[in-house]
Order: sequence, then structure tokens, then C-alpha cells
Amino acid sequence: MTVKTGKLGVAAAVLAVLVAAGCQSVGSRVSPSAPTSTADPARRFGCLTEEQNRTGSINVPAVSGVRPGYFQQSDAGTAKVALFFSHQLGGSICDWVPYLKAFTAAGYAVLATEEPGSPARDVPAALTWLGGKGITKAVLIGASKGGTGSLEAAAERSTPLPVAAVVSLSGPTNYEGDRALVAVAKIKAPVFFAAEQDDSPFAGDAKDLYATSVSPAKTLKIYPGSRHGADLLADGALNDVLAFLAQNVPAQ
Repeated sequence: MTVKTGKLGVAAAVLAVLVAAGCQSVGSRVSPSAPTSTADPARRFGCLTEEQNRTGSINVPAVSGVRPGYFQQSDAGTAKVALFFSHQLGGSICDWVPYLKAFTAAGYAVLATEEPGSPARDVPAALTWLGGKGITKAVLIGASKGGTGSLEAAAERSTPLPVAAVVSLSGPTNYEGDRALVAVAKIKAPVFFAAEQDDSPFAGDAKDLYATSVSPAKTLKIYPGSRHGADLLADGALNDVLAFLAQNVPAQ
């Protein structure tokens, strides 16, 4: 049977389709200028398990809004010391994921965030967020630019939580507006500097930062090889960092 439709019927049908399409478009479109809030769904990371994404993927407050990140309490669930990880240029929180279990097993909470530039300006907001989780002090751990930014942030006279130590893995002396050589002349907290000997100029930078540092509890490790940033943890730095933390910032 053929159903004939008049002009008014066709117009109504077309209008209904356009309205439905318009509603679908509006509902699925996110305005590029719309601010992101911590209530928005957190990014899911392919390097995390489904359970890790469900329980640990978060949005962390930042100067420019929020940063996607991952938070995990210690294995015991009672950590008061948190390690805040900042990745290298072109990196992500996935650089740190293979090693986080070692730190939570040692009694520390861990927080890693995505940061396209220097992490220095966003550290205060992240530390405030950690304070809301019951954390009382923090250790800043950074790879390359993340190391430089961590040193810059630690040199500030006032932070929302005490910065109990800093770990710089292949951190350059300068990155954009961060001046690590100036910062280490102010930081009295324990500092761990590391690089690999064939990773130029970063091995030299680590030596210069160590020489300039006024921290009474500073450590310098130069490992064989040419790997960079977070990859040092696979070349011996993981155990050395854990030992440094245990000596200078015990988990409990």
C-alpha cells in the first residue's frame, strides 16, 4: 500500500528531523570556550587498568582550570606523605605508571598529572587538593622539565603543604621561565639529582644543580647510559629514590 503525504505533512516531517538533529548536535557538542570543572568526567588512560581508571582517574585543580591526573593512596590507605609526579616534555602520566606501585607499597600516596608546560604554577593548587585528602606533606618528583618546574615550585617561600623533598630526574638548569639554578640556591629541603652520563647536556646540568644546591641533604646520581627522565627509574634510580625517601621523608 502506498501512503501519500501532502505538502504540509512533508514540511512537518522535515521540521521534525531538523529539530531532532539539532537537539542531538547540541547535546553532543562541547563549546571550546566552556570551562571545565572538577565535576566533569575524568580522562581515562590506556596505561591504567579499568579498576585504576575507575578509582584513580581524576581532575586536579590548576591555574587554567583542571588537569587530568591519577591519584592512588598507599597500599595501607593511610599515607600522610604524597609524591607529586610531573612528566617530561612530550610525556604523560603513563611515564610513571610502571613505578607507582613501588611507591604506594612503600607507604606513600601518589599523584601524577598531565601538564603541557612547566608544572611550577600548578603545584600550589595540586598541593591544596592533596591537603583535602588528608595529606600533610609532599615530595615533588619531576622528569626533565618536570624536574626543573618542581625545583622552581619548591623554592617558593610559602606553599599550601610543606614540600619535604624534591627529586629531579634529568632536569635542565633552565626551562622556559623556570630557573632551577636560582631555585636550588634557596631550597633547604633534601634534593635528589640524577641523570645518565651520555644524556647531554642533562648530566652536566645535574652536576651543576648539585654543586649550586644549598640543601644539607643533597644527593647526586649519574648512571651509565643515555636514557632520559622517568626512564632512569628503570636503570637503577627507582631503588635509589626509594632509599632517599626512606632516609629523608619516611612514609609514616
